[in-house]
Amino acid sequence: MRALFFCSAVKDIDPRYNEAARSLVKAACAKGYEIVSGGTVKGTMKVVCDTAAECGARVRGALPRFMQPLVHPALTDVVWTDTMSERKEAMREGVDIAITLPGGAGTMDEFFETLVLSKLGRFQGRIAVLNIDGFYDPLIALLDHFVATNMLTPEDRARVIVKSTAEELAALL
Repeated sequence: MRALFFCSAVKDIDPRYNEAARSLVKAACAKGYEIVSGGTVKGTMKVVCDTAAECGARVRGALPRFMQPLVHPALTDVVWTDTMSERKEAMREGVDIAITLPGGAGTMDEFFETLVLSKLGRFQGRIAVLNIDGFYDPLIALLDHFVATNMLTPEDRARVIVKSTAEELAALL
């Protein structure tokens, strides 16, 4: 089983976001998941890799070759790619659940591409969003707006599971 974490590469974010990441990674490790992320030593990606390594879990990272100086030393499996698009594809490989933690433009790119691939039958895992302290309220409103304007079907909107706490999301694992 593999749990993929889309998350921030920024260091100075609200510490609650990294605490939630730690909690979710620990829960996934306790249930036997291999942890997958972007695999760098930056921001919440570092927190995800550090926590998985502390738990003794397998830690898979996918990085484009130009990011080689940023590779996290605790990775037990590194997939090198040529592009960011190939990186996302490698990250999703064999994943049972893709969890979107608070993040920025890169995280949204990963989330939306995964949602589109799910709609097209090219991603079979579940898609979850951690909406801690309302961080993703604007995203949820946008998805609901897409449904209201017929840009997204209710069935496709239902592919996105939203939970407000790490504990609620951990129950999905």
